[in-house]
Amino acid sequence: MPRLFTALEIPRHIALSLSLLRGGLPGARWIDVDNYHITLRFIGDVDGRTADEIVDRLDRIDREEFQLTLTGIGAFGSKKPHSIWAGVSPSPELQALQGEIDRICMRVGLAPDPRKFTPHVTLARLKNSRLDDVVQYLSGRGNFHTMSFTVPRFVLMSSKESVGGGPYLTEEVFPLQESLASYAAGELASESSVY
Repeated sequence: MPRLFTALEIPRHIALSLSLLRGGLPGARWIDVDNYHITLRFIGDVDGRTADEIVDRLDRIDREEFQLTLTGIGAFGSKKPHSIWAGVSPSPELQALQGEIDRICMRVGLAPDPRKFTPHVTLARLKNSRLDDVVQYLSGRGNFHTMSFTVPRFVLMSSKESVGGGPYLTEEVFPLQESLASYAAGELASESSVY
C-alpha cells in the first residue's frame, strides 16, 4: 500500500513563483515544481479498509474554500538543516481544516501526529549542506511572499517509498464549498454583464 497523506495543492502560478527560489545552495535537491504541496496530515501505510474509512469520513467534511498566502522561507533542522521551505501566512480556516482531518484520522485508529502542524511547502531536501551556506541562502530571500490564492479543495495523495520529494499521486479530491464572498462577487459580475 502506498503512503497516504492529505494535502493542499499549490496553483500553477504560485508554484512558478516558488520555482524562482531554486538554485544557489550547494547540496540542495530541489523538489519538482509539480510536487509542491502543503501537507495537512501524514497518514502513512494503512490497509485498504482503513483507507476507505478515511476517504468516507473526509468526504463528509463541510467547509468553505478560503484564501492563503505563502510568505517567508526557512529551514528545518537548526544545527544541521535538512530541508528548505516556504511558509504559510496564519489562517484560521487552514488550522480548522487540518484539525478536523487530524481528528478523523485519530477516530479511525491512527496515532496522533507527534509533530506540531507547521504549514509549509518543502522546496528542497538538503544533504551535506553547510550551515553557513544555508544561512546565506535564506538571508537573501527572507522577504519572499506570493499573492493570495483560493483553496478550492484538499486532496488525498500517495507517495511511493523513496528518498522524499515525490512523485506524488492524487488518489481522491475533496471539494470545499464556494464561499459566500466568492459567490456574491460572481453574482455581481454576472448581473453587471447582463446590462
